[in-house]
Amino acid sequence: MFDHLKIIIHQGKQYIPDVTTAVVPGIFRGRPVISSEISDWKALAEICPTGAITSAPVSIDLGRCLFCGECAFLFPDRIRFTTDYKLACNVREDLIILSGEDKPVELRPEFIRKEISGLYGRSLKLRQVSAGGDNSCELELNACGNVNFDMGRFGIEFVASPRHADGIVITGPVTENMAGPLQICYDAVPEPRLIILAGTDAISGGIFDGAPALNRSFLSKYQIDLYVPGNPVHPLTFINGVLELIKKRKKND
Repeated sequence: MFDHLKIIIHQGKQYIPDVTTAVVPGIFRGRPVISSEISDWKALAEICPTGAITSAPVSIDLGRCLFCGECAFLFPDRIRFTTDYKLACNVREDLIILSGEDKPVELRPEFIRKEISGLYGRSLKLRQVSAGGDNSCELELNACGNVNFDMGRFGIEFVASPRHADGIVITGPVTENMAGPLQICYDAVPEPRLIILAGTDAISGGIFDGAPALNRSFLSKYQIDLYVPGNPVHPLTFINGVLELIKKRKKND
């Protein structure tokens, strides 16, 4: 019993009472802030393995960013990563962080479909599809339901069958071999159905973007309801993004 008490005292309380205000450790890389005083932007852009950094103006695309931190190591006085984990949005362009700006990433209520808050405000079942993922995002999504984050308290859960789901969560860059199964899974979800892209690979292809082994045509056919950046996605990023999606429009209707 004393050993258990020592562990509890050492680790502290694991359960997060409020996932919307939780504080993450300083080693976490969240939303970046870019100084407007960067001159050598070419060196900055060249160090990025996914082309997430561009110029005129200098910006970082969180949909491509691997959160490796190399840009901050090269320019420590010009770029810093905050611990802001609320990175999800429903407009792809809103994932682009511009230099000189320090504002949160938010969902736009006007682009949230009305049926989402009407049907899923209290219960949302999701089918996760690993479309060529490396299991990093998949592991973090599994963690969303553990005793620490307890996503189920909001009625949000992952289910085994797409026929029991309200939408799909896609991880991975969508390989050619998974393009067909992904379509089959989506077609099996009853209408209306959500599509959530979780992780850099799913949003942009990540380091695999442009590879002949990918077939991302599925993503151009349908509206994407939520983009959740991260490499991998942090559980708090995913949970807060989904909560905003199913509740924000209701607050603004």
